Amino acid sequence: MVNLKRRTLLGVAGAAACVGLGATFLSRRERHQDAPIVLRFSHVAAANTPKGRAAQYLSDEVARASRGEVRIDVFPNSTLYKDGEELEALQLGTVDMIAPSLSKLASIGLNGFAAFDLPFLFSGYESLHEITDGPIGRKMLDQFEHAGLAGKAFWDNGFKNMSATRPLIEVKDFSQLRMRIQPSKIIDLQMRLLGASTEDIALADLRDALAKGLVQGCENPPSNFLTQNLGAVQQYMTLSRHGYLGNLLLVNNEFWSQLPRYIRTLLDECIDAATRYTNSIARTENDQALAMIESTGTTRVLDLSARQRSDWQKTLEPVYQQITDSTSLALVATARRRS
Repeated sequence: MVNLKRRTLLGVAGAAACVGLGATFLSRRERHQDAPIVLRFSHVAAANTPKGRAAQYLSDEVARASRGEVRIDVFPNSTLYKDGEELEALQLGTVDMIAPSLSKLASIGLNGFAAFDLPFLFSGYESLHEITDGPIGRKMLDQFEHAGLAGKAFWDNGFKNMSATRPLIEVKDFSQLRMRIQPSKIIDLQMRLLGASTEDIALADLRDALAKGLVQGCENPPSNFLTQNLGAVQQYMTLSRHGYLGNLLLVNNEFWSQLPRYIRTLLDECIDAATRYTNSIARTENDQALAMIESTGTTRVLDLSARQRSDWQKTLEPVYQQITDSTSLALVATARRRS
């Protein structure tokens, strides 16, 4: 059964779509005779993050492979839509491609995606890719047909670290801290088990919220931390690497299905190339971002001892009780086998 939140979101196309969306698809179908066919790709990360580089790589590959017959216009850093807006925009056809975080997909009730928010689940990219590149990942992508979307590829962003206006080493250090999170029941519970309260804030608004003291901390891969200029408002970062932040490339299925078959094949081949590219650079990009954060001296970077990491893990273990659907349970079992 689809939950109410998901039903509301997936029903957005309604009457407005009958008038506006159908006309949009029709006009584009007629227009591709004249070329170029233009796809609009909206995302919330900076252009020089793994996701931003992947989106631009995809745009460049499509232009090269199609010899200008197809063009992907990329709109990074929430220039078109923020975190909470892009899924609806994709369903309404006002954009054609997005790459939301996996946490957002869990929030609309899709099986398996909540498991990606679990703390200390993946030992590294190898155990992660056994999931995303294997049968479980393919099963998760197949869910989107019922939502009027098509899931195309998992894109790595990186492993998250905690940051705040005070050092976060012991579990008690989180007490009465207000942390920014993505909309995720798993992440919300994780922070509350640590002793913090939470606030759901879009990435584009995060730095301003930190500067105004609305929240005191957050979790991000180093690439997001650096490109959002959080060092100026976060004096401490803990190399916890406690969670994974990934994205899923999504397209509007109705628009996609009306493209000529040879164009769809070309786009799929370019998406495969962009996926290999982004998943090959994510680790390096984050390592380089972390080195830059450390070199500025604005943010003090801290390590956890084995005992401290174990304390975090024990404190957060109850989060796993939230995982109940069969896809998520299979994902967890596979990941823990590799850890």
